[in-house]
Amino acid sequence: MNRHALLLLLTGLLPVTALAETERYRLDPVHTRVLFSVEHAGFSQALGTISGSEGRLDFDADDWSSAQLDVSVPIDRSDLGDPAWNEATLARNLLDAKQHPQARFVSTRVEPIDATHANVTGQLTLRGVTREVTLAVTLNALKRHPMPPFRRTAGFSATTMIRRADFGITAWPSMIGDQVQIRIEAEAIRDSNAQPPAPPQLPDGAAPAAPPLVEPASAPTPPPLRGTPPGPEPRP
Repeated sequence: MNRHALLLLLTGLLPVTALAETERYRLDPVHTRVLFSVEHAGFSQALGTISGSEGRLDFDADDWSSAQLDVSVPIDRSDLGDPAWNEATLARNLLDAKQHPQARFVSTRVEPIDATHANVTGQLTLRGVTREVTLAVTLNALKRHPMPPFRRTAGFSATTMIRRADFGITAWPSMIGDQVQIRIEAEAIRDSNAQPPAPPQLPDGAAPAAPPLVEPASAPTPPPLRGTPPGPEPRP
């Protein structure tokens, strides 16, 4: 075989080699958590967490641009640290968790910054509405886990900001800020048998719900601050 033919052969094999280095991981729902914060009437940033996210990650640390992520987040497990606030947050005029118990993020492109940082852009579906969102992602570690069963594990931190109005969550604008800061801490375990989460189930022929134009008249009132008697929403 002459040198020219050998060069063509090696060039043809390169894409196959690169694909072989991409590994499939599954999210560890125990060590993956979403933290969100939103302004509470100008007094503070209300904090909530969501645990139990599941999904898959196809990842090659040497080629971030080939990464693919598909994650399902159990919105109905949102926890603000108080049962009354949890109930109000999951109600129909806010997260509407009964009709939309899960959010889903599916990556569409990854833009590497350096060996441990990248911007991951994808489609976020929340409350039946889909919008493009970009996560600023940091790779914290990629190594063999020190505890049994000693599987190769990837650890990530990510942040982003969304507007709740973009997803039709418009109730109580004078009490709840529009900007929602999101922080994600995630661990993913290498598993060639991992399966992606099932897509959201919609009735036949149904389209994702459009954002409501006005707050429903029957919307429940958020619980008052501790020590404050119940009452209507204060005027700004």
